Amino acid sequence: MPVRVGILGATGAVGQRFIQLLDDHPTFELAAVTASESSAGKTYRDAAKWRVNTPIPDDVASMTVVETDPSSIPDDVDLLFSSLPSGVAAEVEPAFLEAGYVVSSNSSNDRMADDVPLTIPEINPGHLDLIEVQRDARGWDGALVKNPNCSTITMVPTLAALDQFGLESVRVSTLQAVSGAGYSGVTSMEIIDNAIPHIGGEEAKMETESRKLLGTFDGTEVDLHGMEVAASCNRIPTLDGHLENVFAETAADVSPEEAAAAMREYPGVDLPSSPDQLIHVFEAFGRPQPRMDRGRGDGMQISAGGLQATDAGLKYNCLAHNTIRGAAGASLLNGELLVEEGWV
Repeated sequence: MPVRVGILGATGAVGQRFIQLLDDHPTFELAAVTASESSAGKTYRDAAKWRVNTPIPDDVASMTVVETDPSSIPDDVDLLFSSLPSGVAAEVEPAFLEAGYVVSSNSSNDRMADDVPLTIPEINPGHLDLIEVQRDARGWDGALVKNPNCSTITMVPTLAALDQFGLESVRVSTLQAVSGAGYSGVTSMEIIDNAIPHIGGEEAKMETESRKLLGTFDGTEVDLHGMEVAASCNRIPTLDGHLENVFAETAADVSPEEAAAAMREYPGVDLPSSPDQLIHVFEAFGRPQPRMDRGRGDGMQISAGGLQATDAGLKYNCLAHNTIRGAAGASLLNGELLVEEGWV
């Protein structure tokens, strides 16, 4: 039997990616789409300004959008995906959790909360056990699981592969696509022939979320990883795909060849949306590139390249599709893990 799911905030950019990725999904059946009060009551076709590069699935186009309220969700829905703006999600998500829903959320609120799993299934699936701590602390029957920020999820798999060498510090400079700001987030006058050397809140997310993802769960709480992380985040005029320049210092000496092997061999997970190989490593120094490589593994694979040894440690580039692997696809994969582990 398929698991019936809903999308909170289904008409936005990430919500549209959810709909694209859920089309013909082997486990999930889309049963509810929610949006703002102004969109409720309309068909999805009329409510959404569709901007994804595939057509709206016919069955979704004719669905009626409902208000983002637990009373609007059919009783047989088992799992909700949240793509709400973080300010809205902070107010709305608790009502769904108190109503007993399991929510896999891309929204940034509560990612660093002590009792909320911040999860990448290939990296720290065991952190899902924080759900029991969360339920005890908050007194609800539902469960809230978060995926990390799109820039964080691009880098952390490569760091997880290098952690066997003793990660001590990480410096990263990002070149982030305009889709990460949403359709109206950056105007053409701002970004054409330009680069913007600041993205509000992005650097702090990378610096904290990375340490939680690679931290150790002791059954009660997550002890943050001890590495130092410093980030500089920049917006550039590419549509999709975040490219990042990483400088990693490790306790043990590591050659570029050893680092490449560690990344290539880092294990994936057996879930429908996970790529067969989590990290693809290019030998050519000119790759990865956003336009050429963001679609690898149906947009779910991490790419790395340009590995070099320096006096300050290892440097390399990494890339991921920010609205697939870095957003909707990340939440979808967490949903698959929740089903696999019996939380749904």
